[in-house]
Amino acid sequence: MSAAFVDFLSGGLSQIGWGGLAIYLLIATQLTIFSVTLYLHRSLAHRGVDFHPVIAHFFRFWLWLTTAMVAREWAAVHRKHHAKCETEEDPHSPMVKGIGKVFWHGVDLYREATRDRASIEQYGKGCPDDWIERKLYTARASLDPALLLLLLFVLFGFKGVAAWAIQMAWIPFWAAGVINGLGHWWGYRNFHTHDTATNLSPWGVWIGGEELHNNHHAFPSSAKFALRRWEFDIGWAVISLLRQLRLAKVLRVAPSLDIRPNIPMPDTDTLKALLAHRFQAMTDFHRGVLAPALREEFRAIGKLPRRLRRGLQDDGRWLSPQSRQELQAWVAASPRLQALIEYRQQLAALLEARSVNASESLQRLQAWCQAAEASGIQSLQNFASRLRGYRLRVA
Repeated sequence: MSAAFVDFLSGGLSQIGWGGLAIYLLIATQLTIFSVTLYLHRSLAHRGVDFHPVIAHFFRFWLWLTTAMVAREWAAVHRKHHAKCETEEDPHSPMVKGIGKVFWHGVDLYREATRDRASIEQYGKGCPDDWIERKLYTARASLDPALLLLLLFVLFGFKGVAAWAIQMAWIPFWAAGVINGLGHWWGYRNFHTHDTATNLSPWGVWIGGEELHNNHHAFPSSAKFALRRWEFDIGWAVISLLRQLRLAKVLRVAPSLDIRPNIPMPDTDTLKALLAHRFQAMTDFHRGVLAPALREEFRAIGKLPRRLRRGLQDDGRWLSPQSRQELQAWVAASPRLQALIEYRQQLAALLEARSVNASESLQRLQAWCQAAEASGIQSLQNFASRLRGYRLRVA
């Protein structure tokens, strides 16, 4: 065997070392993450941003080359996840299927979901359907892993085989496992959404900003995931750069909330802001009304275990039947806590009643605020006073 052939097997045409290969992998895997979060997720699935056709097609090509995923299938599975979140129909809910199943076998759950062609038809509308999508990216999706393996072997020799294996595992592990699994199981929550979505880190850098998963579930169509001053979304940084270069057009971001002082009665601005920020309102209620009441009740009737305290945020929805009964029994010992939970449930029902016309919704909101202010509970009165001043901030 010639020395030249041995050199080719060890380093390919590039003859770079392991350090150079690590740099290639960092760039290549981040390009794949950006292609998923910017194009498949924020643009295609949620229509939060549009990209210049050249940029959009680069993302499509890179995804075809490095993931074997079909854009329409990915968008459909993700939209179904939002529509059926934390139910039996959710393609990858840790609450239903178990964290171990989603974390370690998330890619299998994704493939299973793509075999449900009725759901792909229902949720996959508006995705690319041009000639190259039909004839190559969809029809030849299974060709790209072999093509990528060949390219990497030619460039890097046997090192390229290792690089290929890492690239093939990157999205299944970080997206299907970490985000779909840990992103509904562990982390902090800015918003008390109807699901269990969490923010894994306030600095969304390693996986394109997808770490801010709770923020995304609160405002799914927002192209920007960072919603607190201390949070950072690298995906939004890339979008902002492309927008400055006129290669991206932002269609939607989460609206900012303003609080007006001394508003005597909720008005149409209040209602609009509440409907847009209903999760923020419910979070404010828990932190400003329920949490102080809990601390006082701890001194009167005893401390509540941590798992049950967290269950109070959503009326024990994710607790076991036995734990739910334990929570209900503890709450029953406190008339004030029962009253506050009833006020919260009434407010939540008001904000979720989408079929009610705006005039009726406003009247119900005004009545709720009047009842809260007449309750004699200081924290509830303060919350109602603040709630009246809600308004969407004008950019």
